[in-house]
Amino acid sequence: QVQLEESGGGLVQVGGSMRISCVASGLTFSDYAMGWFRQTPGKQREFIASETWSDETRYYSNSVHGRFQISRDNAKNVVYLQMSRLKPEDSAVYYCAAEQRPGLAQTVGGIDHWGQGTQVTVSS
Repeated sequence: QVQLEESGGGLVQVGGSMRISCVASGLTFSDYAMGWFRQTPGKQREFIASETWSDETRYYSNSVHGRFQISRDNAKNVVYLQMSRLKPEDSAVYYCAAEQRPGLAQTVGGIDHWGQGTQVTVSS
């Protein structure tokens, strides 16, 4: 049974930084592209960042490019999202995503597995 468990969310001030993590179990981690989506009430879940399964190619949405950084540790089955220069509009529930292919789909329908989400709130 595949499980993705996020941690590290919480409250942060505008301009601050935060790192959230996702530990994967029940899968061969290196066979999966990993990524992050986020969602706010009343809106669709949106793609934020992803990393391919082997060559460390990373993709970012325009809204976070240059401020967020995704990384993965295949030895620990963990994917991280380092968030910097946070803005109030970054407040959302952040979801870890896994897809068993080299690259992660940037649409919700392409994802094989989801975490339960972790809340990030940026206060002004």
